Amino acid sequence: MQSFENRNPITVAVYFLAVAGISMFCMNPFILSLSLIGAAAFFVQRNKTKHVKSHFYFFLLFIVLSAINPLFYHNGVTVLFVVNNSPVTLEALIYGIAAAAMILSAVYWFRSFSQIMTSDKLLYILGKFWPKLSLVLSMALRYVPLFSRQAKKINAAQTALGLYKDDNIADRIKGSAGVFSVLITWAVEKGIITADSMTARGYGTHKRTHFALFGFKPKDILLLLITALLSSAVILSLSVNALDISYYPKTELGEFTAATYVGIICYGILALLPVIINITETVKWNCLKSKI
Repeated sequence: MQSFENRNPITVAVYFLAVAGISMFCMNPFILSLSLIGAAAFFVQRNKTKHVKSHFYFFLLFIVLSAINPLFYHNGVTVLFVVNNSPVTLEALIYGIAAAAMILSAVYWFRSFSQIMTSDKLLYILGKFWPKLSLVLSMALRYVPLFSRQAKKINAAQTALGLYKDDNIADRIKGSAGVFSVLITWAVEKGIITADSMTARGYGTHKRTHFALFGFKPKDILLLLITALLSSAVILSLSVNALDISYYPKTELGEFTAATYVGIICYGILALLPVIINITETVKWNCLKSKI
């Protein structure tokens, strides 16, 4: 079963760039709603019941970001109520909700991107064109989980030795500082060992060869073409101002034309494309298993 995350990394990266890029530069409420729905649906589909707390925190983030704009910006003609002689307007609230939806959808998209695009996939994309940059990125991504695991080991060791207690804030700060100091020493030592190992293997002495386990298949090319066509349709709608909206001084959507409907429909398909692909592949796989 070739799900969306198992497609060619270049195709997957182009998709994320297109779907997140459009939502980050378009404040149309329909586009932002579709982006948030598609990003959240894909994240839930991949992780299922994992990261349940993340959704709660994201919801709180959405509420806070929505409330910040009307509390600090008082533009708009529709006054809802007044707080300390400062009007809270409907237009500022709507803009805050739209901005919060844009930020939250970007967070969901990039969380899925970080889960799918592992270091070997980033190395595959950048290795042929920017080998040094790809090496730095892959090493940085590799060291993030290593640092997390090592920090837990150091903390457990120091706690077992009774070097500090966690009964109060002062002890916790002292213990955290000790863990951080040991972790930095470990990281420097690990970096020296890695550098020596790369030198011993002759890194940098000759032109670097490029090896990858990934290849382009017909499904990858088809996904790339679909992404390009849908993105082009949305960008064309944006270029002719078919998806424009005015939030101040009064919230008004532009006139709905054929280009508006095309842009919204195409972006809706684009945002839900990973979910559709995964559902299609699951149905095909179940049909094949039933025939065995």
